[in-house]
Amino acid sequence: MATQSANATFFKQLQKYYTFYTGGFIAFVIVVGILEQMGVPSKILGYLFLGATILLYAGIGVMSKTADVGEYYVAGRRVPALFNGMATGADWMSAASFIGMAGTLYLSGYDGLAFVMGWTGGYCLVALFLAPYLRKFGQFTIPDFLGARYGGHIPRAIGVFAAILCSFTYVIAQIYGVGIITSRFTGLEFQIGVFAGLAGILVCSFLGGMKAVTWTQVAQYIILIFAYMIPVVWLSVQQTGIPVPQLVYGYQLQKVTAQEKVFNDKTTPLGAKEESVRAIFRDRAATADANLKGLETGGAAFLTTEKAKLEAKVVELKAAAAPDAKAIAAAEKSAKDYPADAAAAKKAWTAAKAGNAARAVPVKAHAEPFAAKDEAARDIAKKNFLALIFCLMVGTAALPHILMRFYTTPSVKQARQSVFWSLFFIFLLYFTAPALAVLAKYEVYHNLVGTSFAALPAWVANWRIVDPTLMNITDINMDGIVQLAEIVIGGDLIVLATPEIAGLPYVISGLVAAGGLAAALSTADGLLLTIANALSHDVYYKMIDQNATTTRRILVSKALLLVVAVLAAYVTSLKPGNILFLVGAAFSLAAAAFFPALVCGIFWKRANQLGAILGMSLGLGITAYYMYMTYPFFGVNAPLWWDINPISAGIFGIPLGFIGVIVGTLISPAPSKEVQELVDHVRYPSLDGDLNSNAA
Repeated sequence: MATQSANATFFKQLQKYYTFYTGGFIAFVIVVGILEQMGVPSKILGYLFLGATILLYAGIGVMSKTADVGEYYVAGRRVPALFNGMATGADWMSAASFIGMAGTLYLSGYDGLAFVMGWTGGYCLVALFLAPYLRKFGQFTIPDFLGARYGGHIPRAIGVFAAILCSFTYVIAQIYGVGIITSRFTGLEFQIGVFAGLAGILVCSFLGGMKAVTWTQVAQYIILIFAYMIPVVWLSVQQTGIPVPQLVYGYQLQKVTAQEKVFNDKTTPLGAKEESVRAIFRDRAATADANLKGLETGGAAFLTTEKAKLEAKVVELKAAAAPDAKAIAAAEKSAKDYPADAAAAKKAWTAAKAGNAARAVPVKAHAEPFAAKDEAARDIAKKNFLALIFCLMVGTAALPHILMRFYTTPSVKQARQSVFWSLFFIFLLYFTAPALAVLAKYEVYHNLVGTSFAALPAWVANWRIVDPTLMNITDINMDGIVQLAEIVIGGDLIVLATPEIAGLPYVISGLVAAGGLAAALSTADGLLLTIANALSHDVYYKMIDQNATTTRRILVSKALLLVVAVLAAYVTSLKPGNILFLVGAAFSLAAAAFFPALVCGIFWKRANQLGAILGMSLGLGITAYYMYMTYPFFGVNAPLWWDINPISAGIFGIPLGFIGVIVGTLISPAPSKEVQELVDHVRYPSLDGDLNSNAA
């Protein structure tokens, strides 16, 4: 009774604190809006937004600093279900969800719904198969469960390696999002913005571990959901007069679909202009293809001949009676940029052929499922759609930084409840993302297309400076008017640029940037903590020095946290891939490595050490191998297996993981009686109490 009373009092205190915090944040946004109306420069407002939010998180981190092991690793196991749901929602609302989700739906239309369905459905698996049982186990990390359930250091070590691999891949995506936001709204270069944003990530997790991260994530969720909803509601009111975008975006989708048909109709003036641009891209793709064929047959001699032609063209233009400075500059640039050797030529022309061919096709209908040129291509699209949903669902139920959150609740009952709250808070954003994608596309179709190049809005130039691959508009057919085929908008840009695209006040842009930063920071905090805790708790304490003092264990964790964060920032500065692919890769890796071993460990008492070792090794190994061989960044470019994209590599690893667990278990002795009793304890006893809940 005393414990329940204390928990109730703590819950009321939290409600009061976060109510004041929410009111203060709203007041801050209003003040920044007033400053904008008074003429304060946008750059200063950007610094205000980002600086104030990072300082706020830093303040929570300082107030939550702790040297207690239970507080540092699992927030003292006293986070109420409602607030754990908010923290899990923030942990989940990564840069991919906040920045990339609507962008993917904008670019892919119907096909992008795989992310919404997979990520949301995954929480059903979490609630049914893992969360309550891991909370009942009551230790600190996922490798903790693997070590205790299967015995020995090998399952624990494989679990540590897998946790680091998938978490590191995931955290790179978050830091990439931080770099984009910081560079756009402060004017810093992307690489500098990455390391500047890193300070905001470290200040919370470094000081107070899971305790600081949890209470910071609650605050971050409040910011990110406000930031996401306000511009969408505003757009909805602007376009339809109704402030409920989730209900009216179908009406706007009809208009978008009608406009897409106009773009693809060559008999209309607008369609004819679009076709003229697409024809130029087809010619460029054909030229690149011809160059590749010439290189294949002529080799180095072909390169020498073609470069000599370009140089002769420069001489000819300069010798003309009335030299054209622009034509001369373009010819000189072509000669200068001509590939130096066969390898460089093949790489450049292959990329040019693919890029131009992709832009030469008609506009893909937003609402059309699996749009493709023929039935075979549609079958491949359907196959990848289902494979991605499967990998994202299973990966959601196996991500270590999410599963760790359910160690922090006071009881198993509240662990179950927190899954419900997590789904609710995630639903608020996921239910809105499709509407945002359609409303943003409507703005581009109706307000950006047809604009004079001489009157392009300022946001185009601003985002082009940040990253030309995210924003680029070039007058391809030289008519001075923007056509849709001339616009390149990266998916990672849509949410952040939506307020500017819609002509909303800068205060809304700053608010969205703060929300995106909150999403990236919250997930990065959880991921870095997962990596550092796996190394300090599972490797250092459990496998190297079991007599280490509490102070030393936390010191080791903080040191490792710093090292991993700096390494992740360095890798991110190299731009290894788009946000959504990196996140999807992390899900496939986690699904293949953890899900079979965790589920079998909970529901099959016979599952043993050899089964876990084989299952995790085979599942993780084949998934990582397939990604390495097929993802273009690594340059191997091996053929796809059954046309499955590398982001869905887990489709091969998950079944192989289960096969490994089953075969390994059946060819080796059953686990000990103590281990089987552990399984019974985790699955069947009353919902109160934990196994080794106070264990260090």
